[in-house]
Amino acid sequence: MNEIIFFGYNQYPKIIKNKPYSITKPIQFKFENENENENEKQIKQISTGSYATIFLFENGKAIEYLNKNDSKQNPSKIQIEENIQKVTVGNRSEAILTIEGNVFAKGENINPNNSNEFINISSLIEDTNDRVIKDIVSGYNSIYLLTSNQNVYGIGLNEFGQLGFDSETLNKTEKPILMMKNVSKIFSGNSSEHAFLLNSNQELFGCGYNYSGQIGLGESRKETKIQKLTKIQNIPKGKIIDIQCGVSFSIMLIENENENENENENPKRKLYSCGYYQFNGLGKEYQNTYEFTEIKSSLFENDDNILDFSVGYNHNLILTSNSKLIGFGSNKYGQLGNRNTKDQLISIQIEIPKLRFNGNISNYHIHCGYNNSFLYYSPPSFSNLEEDLIKLFRRKEFCNISFKTKNGEIIEAHKLILKYRLNQNQNEIEIEKLQEIISKKSIKESNQIFEMIYSNNSKINPILYSEIKEIINLNEKIEETMKRIYLNENENEKDFIIERKEKQYKFPKLILIMRSELYRGMFLSVTNDTSNKVRDYSELSNKSFQIFEYWIYSNQIKDEIQITQEIINEIKKGIDYFQLNQTNPNLFDLLINKFNNQNQKKNNCLIF
Repeated sequence: MNEIIFFGYNQYPKIIKNKPYSITKPIQFKFENENENENEKQIKQISTGSYATIFLFENGKAIEYLNKNDSKQNPSKIQIEENIQKVTVGNRSEAILTIEGNVFAKGENINPNNSNEFINISSLIEDTNDRVIKDIVSGYNSIYLLTSNQNVYGIGLNEFGQLGFDSETLNKTEKPILMMKNVSKIFSGNSSEHAFLLNSNQELFGCGYNYSGQIGLGESRKETKIQKLTKIQNIPKGKIIDIQCGVSFSIMLIENENENENENENPKRKLYSCGYYQFNGLGKEYQNTYEFTEIKSSLFENDDNILDFSVGYNHNLILTSNSKLIGFGSNKYGQLGNRNTKDQLISIQIEIPKLRFNGNISNYHIHCGYNNSFLYYSPPSFSNLEEDLIKLFRRKEFCNISFKTKNGEIIEAHKLILKYRLNQNQNEIEIEKLQEIISKKSIKESNQIFEMIYSNNSKINPILYSEIKEIINLNEKIEETMKRIYLNENENEKDFIIERKEKQYKFPKLILIMRSELYRGMFLSVTNDTSNKVRDYSELSNKSFQIFEYWIYSNQIKDEIQITQEIINEIKKGIDYFQLNQTNPNLFDLLINKFNNQNQKKNNCLIF
């Protein structure tokens, strides 16, 4: 199920065989043995630096390739008992964040006694209340940890002040030290000796190596080292989505909020950069820019929106909503994939192979290594189902009941969702009460109210929640609501057609989102494809498809269905291809049990 496109410096001679060390044309990256390396699972993330490459899978396992250009290179599984949720690789160090909030790291600057052994660095934080970590980022020679209490710690080298301290006083540290409190996001890069921290008030601070002005402090601040966290002025207007750092420049992704808060269009995203001109997309050689300046290109200025971007040592990639892969910067090893090794001062479009899930481009991601590049498919995780469903409920095609705010604006909601999220015994009365509440609120407050109703999350606005808690069902989860809606009322909501052979089957989009990562990615795509037909399941027999159709609503198999080995084989392929979210009991287990029971009755023994 993995799809990985690779180009640039070939650090994987055992996998990408018979290829030069510079691969200038994007090619398919395939693991050597599909029965190893957890390759039957979906890719979640790729992180690579000059030292190593880590592939993280959806099952919480990861494998590591040390970047040695020899034919005997073998991957190794990372032996951590806890499930891994994020990986990050720098120069000579690696770090992994587990679901439990622990961070394990290794490297010369982390564990000098044994640089190849992972140690729990989060457990070294002195404040025991600050040891649950929610995010990690690597710099070139340092690692940054963001705790659940919104505090940031740094570990590793500090020779340029990249940990926010005077480098002469503290040149390096082998345990995390507190850098800043009240932080919402952390940013750095696998080849960067500088870092950025964004606080909860959307104020940006930077520290570290500033030889080319890569911290964006303006003309008046040209020091080589910024040895304490310094507030950055003149930040572009909008919401900071991400900042990624190269060796001598930084690139920021800004999202401009819609003026109309009720508008369903995606906010426009723009890129800004500072630092060394030659590789930061501003199209000039041998100059520096000392504050963040917009990167402009006809390739992504008009109808395109930026889905993802990545920064390597000296090269950059952008993925747009119009399925364009765009690059600029250093190209010494073909890391821009444009069939040559010439550097590119301005952005170019990269020709990529036909993608398996090309209609679902929003679930592709890009990652720039030190001198190579990856484009890979990674669908949304079902762990974020509730958040994504809330976004989906706001789309016009799903909204079918209107409310008027105090200023006369119209806000729309999903009528069926409200029916099951509000107290059901007096549903019409509760809707009238909701109308009355909305009529006294602004459009912003109204949006928050619906978000709280959909999610039952009182933290969004506790004051508003106190007004609506009497009319909503406080116990039911989104998943339970979805299943009850479509088991009871699916005839009214069958709005997606699967065409197979000469017959059409109608399914509600929301139930397919719950059951299949393939359709989940398709319907939640920011490209907003309104197509409601797809030709699929051609390999399934009618009986197999009927089994699938019944299970997708009920999580059961009809008693009268006779199961054969052929049916089991067909449905196994369908489960893999459509990435079905297997609830308990899952479809395959139900098939096997039914097959065994049927044959036991026939032959009085188990066959399968």
